[in-house]
Order: sequence, then structure tokens, then C-alpha cells
Amino acid sequence: MRANDSAIAPSPIAVTTPAPAPAAAHPPAHASGSGALLAALGVATFSLTFPATAWALEGMGPWTVVMLRSVLAAALAGSCLAACRVRVPERRHWAGIAVVAGGVVLGFPLLTTLALQTSTTSHAAVVIGLLPLATAAFSAVRTGARPSRTFWGAALVGAAAVIGFAVQQSGGTPGTGDLFLFAALLVCAAGYAEGGRLARHMPGWQVIGWALVLALPVTVPGAVWALAAEPLHLTGHAVAGLLWLAAGSTFLGMVVWYRGMAAIGVTRASQLQLAQPLLTLIWSVVLLGERLPPAAPVTALAVLGCIVVTQRARS
Repeated sequence: MRANDSAIAPSPIAVTTPAPAPAAAHPPAHASGSGALLAALGVATFSLTFPATAWALEGMGPWTVVMLRSVLAAALAGSCLAACRVRVPERRHWAGIAVVAGGVVLGFPLLTTLALQTSTTSHAAVVIGLLPLATAAFSAVRTGARPSRTFWGAALVGAAAVIGFAVQQSGGTPGTGDLFLFAALLVCAAGYAEGGRLARHMPGWQVIGWALVLALPVTVPGAVWALAAEPLHLTGHAVAGLLWLAAGSTFLGMVVWYRGMAAIGVTRASQLQLAQPLLTLIWSVVLLGERLPPAAPVTALAVLGCIVVTQRARS
């Protein structure tokens, strides 16, 4: 080989790998649509919670209703976890699961059941209309989400309408039932926001499933105590209400709700719950024969009108 061959030899061709395309800022349209549909299905399921609770209370005490619904839901969820051979969540997820258990499995059912001892389902439904705003606030703090000013403005208008209704119905001073309901709002919002965050790391049904299992050391002894301490009359309404609370509100509804939140975001999904008071008002008339105060449907429709604004508002 001549000495200058190396000088005239072609240089190696550099092989470059194309840079990956940047991730989409927003989920695909089909994913957003299906996520909104799942979240809406969860809202429809939850809208029956208060009427079902009222039915269950016809034959059971409040502690019996709360503990039995959680134990039955845990049996259903645990069977699914065992059948699918789901691995135990990583240690870093257990704190969040505990928040879900404390807020969704124990706190909200107990506080709302106690509130329904003195409040009608229609009144409770409108007060719970504050839940979307509370959930959005918890999500903003926990995940760093920053909804737009338009979003917060519409959410605050809906919240003001709900507070005004509650004050007007209670004669200017919140009653004991209202205090239970407002406490329920806080614990449930924390459970929803944390569950929505966890649903990005594991399927939504596993989030609520493990939360129900984690609560068993409290709910099983609680159910035994409640059955011994409170009267029990198993009417058709009582059994139907309890079964819906366990299978629908506590497990299946939470499955689609958390999956929907994972798809479209906690903040946006939470505002779909603005429709829940209106749906519950309808159920309270159809299933319970309640007579609505004139302000209830007006308030519910005003709150419902905020959904359009919040869903269009970009973060």
C-alpha cells in the first residue's frame, strides 16, 4: 500500500439516528374522547350514591351501611386482584393508596351517610356540587397542574352557587348535615386527586382495589361491631341500596372514574362532576319521591352551565 493511500481513502460515513419526535402536548382526540366518556360514566354511577344510601338506611344503621359496603366491595375487588394475579404495588405507591382508602373508602361514605340522617338527598346533592372545585384545587397542589383563569372563574361561579343554595336552605346558618358534607368534600377531593395521579402508574381498578383491601383491618371489625350494635331490617330497598353502594359506587364506578381521570387529567375530569347534582336530583324525585325546593334545580342548572366553560378552558 502506498503511503498516501490513507489520505485518499474515503472517510467513514457517519450514521445518525433521527431524534425522537416530541411527545404530544395533549392526548390524541380518540383517547380524550374515551377518557371523557369513562369519567362521565363514573359520574352517572356516583349520582345514584345518595338515593342508594337513603334506601340502605331504611333497614340499617349508618355505621352498618358504611362498613358493609366497604367489606363487600373489598371482597369483589380482592377476588379480581387474586384472579388476575396482580402484583403488590411498589412501596412508593402505598402512601397514595392510603389517602384513597382514607378519603374514598372510609371518610366520604361515613360523613355523607351521617349527613343524610338530617339532610335530604336533594340538599346533599347540591352541596356536593363543590366537589369538582375541591378536587381541582387538590390536584393543582399535588401535581402542579395550572388551569387557566377562565377555568378557575367558571369553577368559582359554580361553587358560589352551591354555597348560596346551602346557606339559603339552612336559614343562613350551616346545619350539622352541612358540616358533615363539607368535611366529606375535603377528604373525597384528596382521595380523587391522589387516585387520579396513581392511575397514571397502574390501572384504575387496581388503585381502588388495593385501597379497599388496605381498609379491611378497619372495615371488618367495624362491620362486626355495627351489626351487633345497630338494628337490622333487610327490606328489598335496604338490600338493593347496599348492593349498589358496594358494587357500583365503591368499586365499578371508581374503576371507570379513575381510568377516565388518567386519560384526560384530574382537573378536567373533576369538572364533569358538576353534572352529578342535577342527576342526583332527578333520582331523588324518581326513586325517593322527594319534592325539590325551587332553588335546587335552578342551582343545579347554573352549576351545570359551568361545565361547558371548564371543559373548553385550556390549562
